[in-house]
Amino acid sequence: MRSHLLNDTTAEHYRRSVTEGVERVAAKLAATDRPFTGVTADDLAPRIDAIDLDRPLRDTTAALDELEDVYLRDAVYFHHPRYLAHLNCPVVIPAVLGEAVLSAVNSSLDTWDQSAGGTLIERKLIDWTAARIGLGPAADGVFTSGGTQSNLQALLLAREETKTEELTKLRVFASEVSHFSVQKSAKLLGLGPDAVVVVPVDHDKRMQTVALAHELERCAEAGLIPMAVVATAGTTDFGSIDPLPEIAGLCEQYGAWMHVDAAYGCGLLASRKYRHRIDGIERADSVTVDYHKSFFQPVSSSAVLVRDAATLRHATYHAEYLNPRRMVTERIPNQVDKSLQTTRRFDALKLWMTLRVMGADGIGALFDEVCDLAAEGWKLLAADPRFDVVVEPSLSNLVFRYIPAAVTDPAEIDRANLYARKALFASGDAVVAGTKVSGRHYLKFTLLNPETTTADITAVLDLIAGHAEQYLGESLDRAC
Repeated sequence: MRSHLLNDTTAEHYRRSVTEGVERVAAKLAATDRPFTGVTADDLAPRIDAIDLDRPLRDTTAALDELEDVYLRDAVYFHHPRYLAHLNCPVVIPAVLGEAVLSAVNSSLDTWDQSAGGTLIERKLIDWTAARIGLGPAADGVFTSGGTQSNLQALLLAREETKTEELTKLRVFASEVSHFSVQKSAKLLGLGPDAVVVVPVDHDKRMQTVALAHELERCAEAGLIPMAVVATAGTTDFGSIDPLPEIAGLCEQYGAWMHVDAAYGCGLLASRKYRHRIDGIERADSVTVDYHKSFFQPVSSSAVLVRDAATLRHATYHAEYLNPRRMVTERIPNQVDKSLQTTRRFDALKLWMTLRVMGADGIGALFDEVCDLAAEGWKLLAADPRFDVVVEPSLSNLVFRYIPAAVTDPAEIDRANLYARKALFASGDAVVAGTKVSGRHYLKFTLLNPETTTADITAVLDLIAGHAEQYLGESLDRAC
């Protein structure tokens, strides 16, 4: 079994095995003509259940053949231009190369003596991102597993900065369309059930600052503590961007920590065309960025940034076997001092390789393309009497629903849209997402693939309308 350990004596085995795997994936990508096969869990589960993990195949080719049957054939392929559902981007090749390198070397980014140059590369990327945001010379941060962890850490720092033990008095303010991780983080941080104050949004799904000011004033009058305001730069459903400068002013007035969840909108940091849409982000106390959403990076690649590096001390614990206090005075850089995680992948290498090969302008140009595509898609939807579109996009989301001319029952329209989404997914011809707006079912395009065209959008809209009309026709037949 030692022949499977990666070391100096097995380098050739490693090369052959990885090459065979890469060739399989490359062939699959080249031959994929739709984003999904339409396989159901009931169809796929028996194949996986039948595999005896205690009886190894003992052959790489045989294992890859089996993997083709249980995974590669039926995977959902985000690179396909008609995958239009969630915040999953196609990935750039330099980042995939970085993934291969970091997996093989297997550095752990918790301490210097496990990563060396990896520590400095991650720190350089944090500094680069902080500069792009405009957080100032005292800024710092750390890579995380994703936006949920980044939001949790930011709110942990905000809680500790209040310097109070009366947790039931703490309040967090977030818009009604903010990410669910805000509520989840409040629970994990031991805050009260009423800790998150939901602020209404305007027609464009942006936080209403008048309502926020009112809630902050009510908080102060009740003797409560405004722990943090979470502004969103790119909501999951609508891509809406809260009015950051106005929110920053209110945070300063009421002494609240300003956190900007830019997990989605961080792509604008590299944009030469639309960067102004997140003006005001530089006034935040902390910022979440997900490179694996809008920087075209493989999962996972995320970070939390803070204006004041000193606030990261709230995540610091010293263990003699890992990062004893003496290392601080010896100026040994240990990233575990900043992180909620201990063992942590060198995910920063993917972004490093991307910037070194493509440059920030290259990433920004790709993100600009999908924002432009969403603008064109909005025009198509607004001009199409079959559909109702909710808001003009700020990023690359389109939320809409099919409205049949002859049906007025909202519940029946809901069912038609739900059916269309499920039927489309089952066909494998395209993948779209769904959400609710004012209690009604809507569909959603999340456009993150520059290869997607307006022709793709038009074709998928026609498929949706066709499935919905089929459902309504069958429903009418049943009623008769």
